[in-house]
Amino acid sequence: MSANFVIELPRLTESAIGHALHLVEMLRSANLLAGLRHGRHGPRFGWRWVDGQGRDMGKHMPHGAEGAAVAGPVRALFLSSLQCPDIPAIREIVAANKPLVQRTAAAFDQGLQVCTLGSAAWFAAGSGRCQGLSVALPWFYMGGFSLDFSEIALAPGRPLVHDGHWLSASHLEALLPMALALTRMALGDDLAAALGAVLQPDPLRERAAQAASRDLQLPATRASTLAHAIAWLEAHTEQPYDLRVLADAASVSPRTLLRHFQQELGHSPLDHLHGLRCARARVLLEITLESIPSIALACGYADPAAFRRIFVRHTGMTPSDYRERHRLRSPRRRWRVDAGEHGARKA
Repeated sequence: MSANFVIELPRLTESAIGHALHLVEMLRSANLLAGLRHGRHGPRFGWRWVDGQGRDMGKHMPHGAEGAAVAGPVRALFLSSLQCPDIPAIREIVAANKPLVQRTAAAFDQGLQVCTLGSAAWFAAGSGRCQGLSVALPWFYMGGFSLDFSEIALAPGRPLVHDGHWLSASHLEALLPMALALTRMALGDDLAAALGAVLQPDPLRERAAQAASRDLQLPATRASTLAHAIAWLEAHTEQPYDLRVLADAASVSPRTLLRHFQQELGHSPLDHLHGLRCARARVLLEITLESIPSIALACGYADPAAFRRIFVRHTGMTPSDYRERHRLRSPRRRWRVDAGEHGARKA
């Protein structure tokens, strides 16, 4: 297991602090998942709030004490975007904060991961350490940036670029991919996948989670034949597949229903049902300690071998391998011991 991963967060008067706080909240989520999976002894993210001179500001910032409590050397530097009206203002801010430019250069020289959001790319570029690298920028900064740093390649259409020790994000929406990339570096691929599953919208997973917790009822009205059929499948995922029954629920013939699925979705109703069942199985494998045969039965498969074969086809791994890679909780024995040590209720 790797050591803790500490990120330095410089704050300037012009910094978009909310963006940095958004990153911190995602790092806190990663820490929560790491604790659920590995217990309190596993690696964590830490963070250090500093001013433009590198002086500690943790006590003045949200969750500053929490981040400072995670021991370890700084392994990354995150520079938030700047709140300023135009490119000349960006240049003025960078010129007025030479210590931060020097800190950024030192971070590159030390092999730290330098992360920039939007206009903060000027600090990285101004360090003189980014020649030949690529950067993600909002379109409205590209012209001015190219004039200032012609030796750095722009990456149009790419919200996140990881080139060497520079991880650049163009817009706020790219902070989640940046957090996932940092989690992959710090805590491993499995925790990054778990964090992505928690933070990224996934309609299929959401429906599967809802179906796993309660019986769904078929909505009274839906817009189309295909929608009626899909809603019926979602509400009866665990029931044996019967094309005639499904077609009756959608008020069409089996042949017409097959045509609708093939034309609109490119697969059959049975393939769609397998996808829904595997989505439900993924959720159950992640959040419960039920046996795989029990999960197979709950998802409509009386034969665990058939469930395993179909699950491999849809996910690329066996149910047991999926559980090992994506589970959000520690094994029951360790979970209960840890909870008991803290006087908490048993899971």
